[in-house]
Amino acid sequence: MKRAGLLLSLILLIFALVLTVRAEFGTNWTAQFWNNRNFSGSEARPPITGINGINFNWPGVPTIGGVTINEVEENDFSVRFTSSQTFAAGVYTFQIAVDDNVRVFINGEQVFEDFSGGPVKTLSFDRTMAAGTHTLRVDFVEVSDAAVIQFQWFLQGAAPTGAPTQTPVPPLTASVSTAVRGLAVRTGPYLGATLVTVALPGESYPVLARNPSEPGVTWYQLNVNGQIGWSSGRYLTFSTDPGGIGVAGSVFDTLGNPPETGVYAAPRAVMNLRAQPSTRSPIIGSIPWGAEVPLLNRTVQGGQNRWFQVRYEGRVGWIFAPFVSVRGDINAVPIR
Repeated sequence: MKRAGLLLSLILLIFALVLTVRAEFGTNWTAQFWNNRNFSGSEARPPITGINGINFNWPGVPTIGGVTINEVEENDFSVRFTSSQTFAAGVYTFQIAVDDNVRVFINGEQVFEDFSGGPVKTLSFDRTMAAGTHTLRVDFVEVSDAAVIQFQWFLQGAAPTGAPTQTPVPPLTASVSTAVRGLAVRTGPYLGATLVTVALPGESYPVLARNPSEPGVTWYQLNVNGQIGWSSGRYLTFSTDPGGIGVAGSVFDTLGNPPETGVYAAPRAVMNLRAQPSTRSPIIGSIPWGAEVPLLNRTVQGGQNRWFQVRYEGRVGWIFAPFVSVRGDINAVPIR
């Protein structure tokens, strides 16, 4: 009898361990969708049940089990995942990968929150769990660009098994649209920045960063055969959603108060003074015809000066070079 009881206990222990291993991502989750960021109002569609694990990387409109959730847009939606899971007693590490925001509840108590937004980040917290069944809830909020939510747990001292720790976000690459013969790669995310090289259609280039400085267009920093520069996103096709890539500045963000070069610029017309070398950049002042101003930096395209950085009445900005006369050695003015 003792032997039979021992055998039964061993079988139950093995079964509990198997459950623990299989439950790292959880089973039988339910997902509820809202067309807003605060889980308010009517749900966008009936709940989806029977989901085996929260492990999603959505480049566009979300999909679950091959079903596209057309009732929500690519951005500005929220999802609530709920389930009941069985745990052995012990201290567990819960791991999360998220872009943008997440909250976690266990047995109705909020135990974790990160609403710092994207890009994708990996987070974790520890929790002591009593043996038995516990209710889990994961609230996910998608704001913009990439949508990533992955949630798993494991007993401390035991490495996770089964599914990988998280679904890797594929390396981001971009190819140039065949609508253009080539795409300019520049020193900064501005139309007037100096030309570095040209990215050609039919080739893929690693994407290193993004920059939304110009209104209406996002620029992306590319590695084009070893040369690093910025290209407009309007003519790029991406291997996955580019919203998860980090935002970076450029050399133009470091030129706030440059030293004088001894070279001067004299506009041959009334000139708009802009914050950056682009007609899309805000106008921060104007310079009258005939005024002579210090010439601080310049950009070059096709071997010709394109934009001049100048200082006028205490303001530093950029003017369009083709309508400007220069006094002094232009070669003393740095190219940016």
